[in-house]
Amino acid sequence: MKAKNLNILLWIGVTFWLVTMLNSMSSPNQIESRSLSYSQFLQELSEGSIQEVTIQEQRVMGVRRDGSRFETLNPGDPALVGDLLKNSVTIRAEPPDSPSVLVQLLSSWLPFLLLMGVWFWFMRRGAGGGGAGGLFNFGKSRARQHAEGEVKVTLKDVAGVEEAKEEVGELVEFLRNPQKFSNLGGHIPRGVLMVGPPGTGKTLLARAIAGEAKVPFFSISGSDFVEMFVGVGASRVRDLFEQAKKSAPCIIFIDEIDAVGRKRGAGLGGGHDEREQTLNQLLVEMDGFTGNEGVIVIAATNRADVLDPALLRPGRFDRQVVVGLPDLAGRTAILEVHMRKVPIAEDVDARTIARGTPGFSGADLANLVNEAALFAARAGDTEVSMRTFEKAKDKIMMGAERRSIVMSESEKKLTAYHEAGHVIVGRLVPEHDPVHKVSIIPRGRALGVTMFLPERDRYSMSKRQLESQISSLFGGRVAEEMTFGPEQVTTGASNDIERATDIARNMVTRFGLSDGMGPLAYAEDEGEVFLGRSVTQQRQVSPETALSIDREVRLIIDRNYRRAKQLLEENQDKLHTMATALLKYETIDKDQIEDIMQGRPMREPEDDHHHSKPRAGSGNTAAKGDGAHPPIVADGI
Repeated sequence: MKAKNLNILLWIGVTFWLVTMLNSMSSPNQIESRSLSYSQFLQELSEGSIQEVTIQEQRVMGVRRDGSRFETLNPGDPALVGDLLKNSVTIRAEPPDSPSVLVQLLSSWLPFLLLMGVWFWFMRRGAGGGGAGGLFNFGKSRARQHAEGEVKVTLKDVAGVEEAKEEVGELVEFLRNPQKFSNLGGHIPRGVLMVGPPGTGKTLLARAIAGEAKVPFFSISGSDFVEMFVGVGASRVRDLFEQAKKSAPCIIFIDEIDAVGRKRGAGLGGGHDEREQTLNQLLVEMDGFTGNEGVIVIAATNRADVLDPALLRPGRFDRQVVVGLPDLAGRTAILEVHMRKVPIAEDVDARTIARGTPGFSGADLANLVNEAALFAARAGDTEVSMRTFEKAKDKIMMGAERRSIVMSESEKKLTAYHEAGHVIVGRLVPEHDPVHKVSIIPRGRALGVTMFLPERDRYSMSKRQLESQISSLFGGRVAEEMTFGPEQVTTGASNDIERATDIARNMVTRFGLSDGMGPLAYAEDEGEVFLGRSVTQQRQVSPETALSIDREVRLIIDRNYRRAKQLLEENQDKLHTMATALLKYETIDKDQIEDIMQGRPMREPEDDHHHSKPRAGSGNTAAKGDGAHPPIVADGI
């Protein structure tokens, strides 16, 4: 930064000096100090002391009779020449000084040239220093090129996606030994599309391919192609592939390709928008009249459903590699990779942590390890223990504790019964996930949280499991109604009611799990206009069918509400015992819950949550949803 400022000051100084020099050369010479005043000159002239003068415009230079020289300035005296002749003074006249042709050209063109130079300099600086984003380089590709061997990531650094690694591992073989496949008539794939949820390692996998193959690697985002100027995106695509062909064999990686590859003809705006022109050029470059031998295009997206079909056909993207959420073994491997960078205590077991984090992506697990390290650092520990990992997991799944929020004793009691209702119903209904922890400490946007954690990875759900979820979601509201009366039921169950209604409606309209409506899909197409779907392509149902759907949803809700009420009426003693334990300890886990459900004396929790300070006052009743993770989080009020 200092060097840049120094250069600017240097150029300003040079410009100022040039302008000053030109002004001094092009302007008439000024008499800064006159050796003789005009009145003295007239007096010496009348005395006959002056022998000769030279007149140049207003400037009068002369020689006295004694040989001395002088200089003065004529103020415009019209009688000067007459007086000089009267006193026998020799008069010489000289033309005014005129600058040379070079000086005249410089003085007239220099300001314009300086202005142009400054303008070019600022445009270059503002547009990226004359690189890919310079003034005349709008159409140049913004891809970042990694030279051969520059990418250090290998497939050993990628864990949890073994099937995807096997798929892309073939690409490495193609790039290393293409003769092996060409001898049998095979050819290298043109493109590979990696599809999967956010955070599963699609970009990391692409970098690992480049690192293993030891070939040049061009990386760019889909949004880097599109610009406000028409034709720029298509020009950048052409430039990218021209650079890649010069470096072949090589890999082009386009991250978030859905930004440029969405379906054409969305129904609005016609077919002339800039994004569609960019997509057309990409289609031509990947498989057009001219080949791109040795150039492999790898793209990543989590929205493959919105991509144009012409982009997905063989010859462009020959393969679609699904990079899904890791299973138990995959999560264990990912945790072990991230734990290498953290000092881990002896009691930490990666498999145990992985078993308690179903549905976590690779990015989620990396965040879990980082949060645990931060917890340990705040506590002043030198190692990250299993207890610290549990705290980090609770924070990610249930939200951060908000111990500063104040609750009155009545609100605290109501929250305790609400959460106890969730736990007991969830514990007693069939095929429900076991409860992991329940707390009345405000977390996130909820005043109380109950977390059910599946024992294994789950890829589908049965009708019985869905109805058990609905029953457990209504357990909190039923417990409030039974304990405090219908007049004291609060708005805290709003999130539970919303989620239970969504499950019931999806059972009827999407999953075909309703006896009355049968295995038909009644849900309307909820696709957005700009995702490449026409405005008019929506499935409508008749008013009679919509009424039948509402009746079926109501039957499912009422059936599970009655079941939750019956279970809590049969276990009121356990409801009161669990609520009392929550009021005393604020947080209890599955061991204490099992003691209560078995009628045994409850052991004290090992966690230190019950050491918190008592709170009084009121809090927000907003509730947090369960997000994208399979663990069920039933929120309190």
